[in-house]
Amino acid sequence: MFNFPPTVCLDGAAVRRIREEKRLTQLYVAKVVGVTTDTISRWENNRYPTVRRENLFKLAEALEAPAPFLIKADPLAGECTAEEERVEVVASAAPGERTFSARFYLYLGGIGLLLGGLGFLLYRWLSPIFPGTPSPVDVTAARILPRYAAPGMIIPVRLRLNVDDATKRYIIREHFPPGWEVIEASPPASSIDNQDGMARWIVKPGEERSRIVYLVRVDARSPLGMIARFRGEIVANLDEKNQAISSVGETEMTVGPYNWSDLDGDSSIDDAEMLEASLAFEELEGVHLDWKDLERLWDAGHYRFDPVGRRFVPEKSEYKDIPKK
Repeated sequence: MFNFPPTVCLDGAAVRRIREEKRLTQLYVAKVVGVTTDTISRWENNRYPTVRRENLFKLAEALEAPAPFLIKADPLAGECTAEEERVEVVASAAPGERTFSARFYLYLGGIGLLLGGLGFLLYRWLSPIFPGTPSPVDVTAARILPRYAAPGMIIPVRLRLNVDDATKRYIIREHFPPGWEVIEASPPASSIDNQDGMARWIVKPGEERSRIVYLVRVDARSPLGMIARFRGEIVANLDEKNQAISSVGETEMTVGPYNWSDLDGDSSIDDAEMLEASLAFEELEGVHLDWKDLERLWDAGHYRFDPVGRRFVPEKSEYKDIPKK
C-alpha cells in the first residue's frame, strides 16, 4: 500500500466519474465520508484540490474504488495547490524529469495494485481450505433465506451480524435478483437499487447492530422453478485499507407456488413450520409482515397460490389434525 503524505492532490474528475458510473449520489458519499454534500461537490469540481489522507480512504470506501485511482498521477508529490499553480510548477521542471517521475510512479502503482489483487484472490481461495484463518474484517454477516418464493409475493431476508469492534465504520452490501424489489428494511437501507438488485447499509461507529432484516417483493414475471441467488459482502476500513469479505449463510431459493414459511413445499403449514416462522418474526422487528395471514393458512391446514390475485388462499382440510407419517 502507498505511504500517502498527510495531504494529497485529489483527482476531482475521477471522483465524479466513478461516483456516476456506480450510480451513487453525492449525499450517499457524503454520509460515508462524514462531510457535507457541498464538500463532495467542491472535491469533484477541484475547488478543494487537496484532501486529507484519512478522508481519501473514507472516499475510496464510499466509492468502492482503490485510493490511488482518486488522486493525481504522482501520489507521492505531497500537497498540491490550485490547478494553474500546479501547471506552472510542472512547466518549470525538466521534460526528462517529468516523464521519468510520472512513468516511475505509474509503473510502481500498477505493480502494487496487481500484487494486492493477487494477494486478495489468494486469501479468498485459501480461506475455505484453512477455516482457522482470521477474517480481515471484524464483522461477519450470516444470511437466512426462505426455501421458496412465490411470484409477486413478499419474502423476508435476515442477516445476523457478529461484530467484534463497534468502533469501526463498515458497509453491508446485499445483492438480490434484478427486478426484485426491497420494499422495507430495518434499519432503513442507505441506498437501494432494485433495477440492478443491490442494497447498502452504512453502520457508523458506536451503532450496535446484531441483525439487518429486509422484505423483498418477488418479480411477478419470475418463472416457477427459477433459482434465485443472493450474495453480499462487508466492506470495512481497517488500518487505512479498504477490506471486504463475503457474507456467509444461505444463497439460493426456488421460485414456486409456496408460502415463504412452507419449508417442505407441500402447500400446508404444519406446527413445526409455524414454530420456525414465529422465531423468524421475532427477528423481523421493524418491518411489517402480516402474522394474521400466516395464522389463517396454518388454521386452514392447506392453501393454494392464486397467481392472478397474488395471494395465498386458505383451504380447509379435514385432515389437519392427523399427524403426518
